[in-house]
Amino acid sequence: MSISDERQFFGEASPQQKGLLASRSARRSGDPRIQKYYEGHRQRLRTRFSEAGAEALSDYELLELLLFRTIPRADTKGLAKTLIEAFGSIAEVFGAPPHRLREIPGAGDAVVQDLKLVEAIMKRALRAQVQRKHVLSSWMQVLDYCRATMAFEEREQFRILFLDKKNCLIRDECQQVGTVDHTPVYPREVIGRALELSASALILVHNHPSGDPNPSRADIEMTKLIITTAEPLGITVHDHIIIGKHGHASMKGMSLI
Repeated sequence: MSISDERQFFGEASPQQKGLLASRSARRSGDPRIQKYYEGHRQRLRTRFSEAGAEALSDYELLELLLFRTIPRADTKGLAKTLIEAFGSIAEVFGAPPHRLREIPGAGDAVVQDLKLVEAIMKRALRAQVQRKHVLSSWMQVLDYCRATMAFEEREQFRILFLDKKNCLIRDECQQVGTVDHTPVYPREVIGRALELSASALILVHNHPSGDPNPSRADIEMTKLIITTAEPLGITVHDHIIIGKHGHASMKGMSLI
């Protein structure tokens, strides 16, 4: 960022963003007071995490700890707070698409890569909890995995969990990606893939980027068509789950199927 850019930034930025840029300018000038401040703050935060655990820290402080590794010589409190304010929660920070993260001053390529790396690790860990397990008896883990995978996507995704005759997960696949409010779903393709995998049951999942998980009439009709197509082939559709940013809806739980 050039000096003229910094002047413009100071005129438009929030107090947190101004503080981040000010600390960078001070470090460039070699001000030892700034270096002493942020190094002492980092050590205090690390000590609290080590001695009292994650529950003793707020969301932005946990995010700070991660950013310490990405930005080794800066006060990252302002950036951590700005990210959570911009996206609404720590979960939404990790789920945000890279291009939106880069819109935040201070969130360069290294920050974006590390945030997406953490998101990928979380998804992989949650998926491992449901793989080859009896899915119907691990329902909350299934919901956690689906939420982490789909809740913050900007476009609708249609995902299928394929289960064997013991209701253990064989495969989890995103079959279609659509627009912000529609995903094309073809029942023949759904059942054809189930037959390829020798699946005995399915759980259908899709997200609503609007945040409202309530099923539309089209969602209900499409689900019933898949059920009608699957039944003669001995394939059961256990549920169709719709994921929103702040919750989910189960068509079976709502007695819609």
